[in-house]
Amino acid sequence: MGKTAFFTDERTFWHTGGIQSLVLPVGGWVQPPSSAGFAESPDSKRRLLSLLKVSGVADKLDMRSAEPASREDLLRIHPAAYLEAFKHASDTTGGDFSGSAPFGIGSYEIAALSAGLATGAIDAVLSGTCGNAFSLSRPPGHHCLPDMPLGFCLLANIPIAIEAARARHGIERVAIVDWDVHHGNGTQAIYYEDPDTLTISLHQDRCFPPGYSGAEDIGTGRGTGANINIPLLPGGGHAVYMRAFERIVVPALEAFKPDLIVVASGLDASAVDPLARMNLHSDSFRNMTRTMVDAAARLCGGRLVIIHEGGYSETYVPFCGQAVIEALSGETSAVVDPLMEMALAWQPEERFDALQFGILEEMARSRGL
Repeated sequence: MGKTAFFTDERTFWHTGGIQSLVLPVGGWVQPPSSAGFAESPDSKRRLLSLLKVSGVADKLDMRSAEPASREDLLRIHPAAYLEAFKHASDTTGGDFSGSAPFGIGSYEIAALSAGLATGAIDAVLSGTCGNAFSLSRPPGHHCLPDMPLGFCLLANIPIAIEAARARHGIERVAIVDWDVHHGNGTQAIYYEDPDTLTISLHQDRCFPPGYSGAEDIGTGRGTGANINIPLLPGGGHAVYMRAFERIVVPALEAFKPDLIVVASGLDASAVDPLARMNLHSDSFRNMTRTMVDAAARLCGGRLVIIHEGGYSETYVPFCGQAVIEALSGETSAVVDPLMEMALAWQPEERFDALQFGILEEMARSRGL
């Protein structure tokens, strides 16, 4: 196996949603922030990249950039009317079409670059120029609908990259495992009738989109059975996620037999993320990544690509991301997670785990897993 390819570009850090305080536009009763303020800031991604460099892991990766996604690539997912409206607003004033995905001047080109990094990562794996790949994409993409941005997501990065790969490489069966703490509603909507794309979302129950759970949503038409939602109770931690992978995620992948596995890697299920209430730590992300590496080795010749999504704790995202990259690449470093002791102390009691385990068992039985 070749090196792990790591796709990133400084320009993705220059996207801005304007002056925000966490997720709210400044004005009225919302005071200006004391610092950057906007939850989807570039700082968590920059700090992740910096930690990889300082730890020496970046030196062991195949560091790359990529061209922006072409209009042809974008049009496989997004209608021309949406792209034109987005481009016009990006060229003039910026905007926010949904109330949850603000963007500034120039964000259209940056979003196309973010999708291009994801596309480049999948292309590199399928062409055999690397063993597996990671894309530090920004802005994220898993909430974006074909004709509407949502939840900081302006273009559907992963579907754009997958459909480009299908057009160029003829690949057919693709599995998407989304462990971002928020539901991957955009990815689900795009592939809800597609039997050749398995979409699995592990997410905090009813977090975002607000009130959504989704356990009963299994796809429709020819895609029936190819969509799996695993809503997890707020407060769940490491043991619950590991059980979800053991009982649902891995058996579903084995039954589907993908040609490629793509992970939507949000790091916002961590114990200190401000936009959710789950209790993962860096070893949780390390173990989930190892599970995906092992599954890809057994099922699809090791073809695994991880695309960055959310994660809003500037302090902790780097440690969780470092764990993902180390597990993906097989490299190690001297980095020690300084919040591990606290995160372990916050793990739920066994009786809470038992409650969630029972729910997961019922989910697995209902899916024939």
